[in-house]
Amino acid sequence: MRSCFTILLLFSAIVAVALASNEEDHQVISQVVEIHRLRPQTGSAGYTVPQLDCLSWRLAVETNNLQNWRSVPKECTNYLGHYMMGKQYRHDCEYVAKQAIEYAKSLKLSGDGMDVWVFDIDETTLSNAPYYARSDVAFGAIAYNNTKFNAWVAEGKAPAIPSILGLYKIVLSLGIKPVFITGTRDNFKQVRIVNLKKVGYSNWAALILKGENDSGSAVQFKSSKRTELVKAGYRIVGNIGDQWTDLIGENVGARTFKVPDPMYYIS
Repeated sequence: MRSCFTILLLFSAIVAVALASNEEDHQVISQVVEIHRLRPQTGSAGYTVPQLDCLSWRLAVETNNLQNWRSVPKECTNYLGHYMMGKQYRHDCEYVAKQAIEYAKSLKLSGDGMDVWVFDIDETTLSNAPYYARSDVAFGAIAYNNTKFNAWVAEGKAPAIPSILGLYKIVLSLGIKPVFITGTRDNFKQVRIVNLKKVGYSNWAALILKGENDSGSAVQFKSSKRTELVKAGYRIVGNIGDQWTDLIGENVGARTFKVPDPMYYIS
């Protein structure tokens, strides 16, 4: 009987403490729960990934600490799919574009028409997410197939990345001339022109693709084309791309901006 009374008393005390908890306590508890959820131990779809932290893998990719990788770890396919097709990827691009727009508006331009902004195309101005979302591509977890990708490019259906299209329009309105430099082969030039114009990129100073005589690495190619612009008297006031090879090398510009792309690596 005494033990029953003790248990009842203990239970009453617990209930009393619970009832006495105010709203602030509940907020603290909620915050603790949210902090726990933020621990990067699972993919964004909620799947445990043994021996691999996909969020940390993506961070290493975006900071260029992980280099020369050939494909997305298969264990991270679900995580990457949810990232690329969800709101976080859009928010990340929007934040980059916001910083670029603020920078562009702060510039004191010469007004002589020689200020240019370099834009990459794939995963910068145009998105290949519809292609990478296919089951035979799996967001880069399946090895890159040049024939399949070129067939997708030839369709000319790549949508614009909205936030970068917004940056492009601001750049134009400020009197800065857009220049597109892409590793896409020159035989796709016409389809690229149609695709760009269809989604809202209607005007540019130059559209530079990779010709038959262009060899070497992506860094060498893009550096050489930027150098040609500088030698022609242009000033590269801004440069935006999804790959580090877009943003390193010679004559990268007064300031560079990188949009996220954890689906593939170009060396």
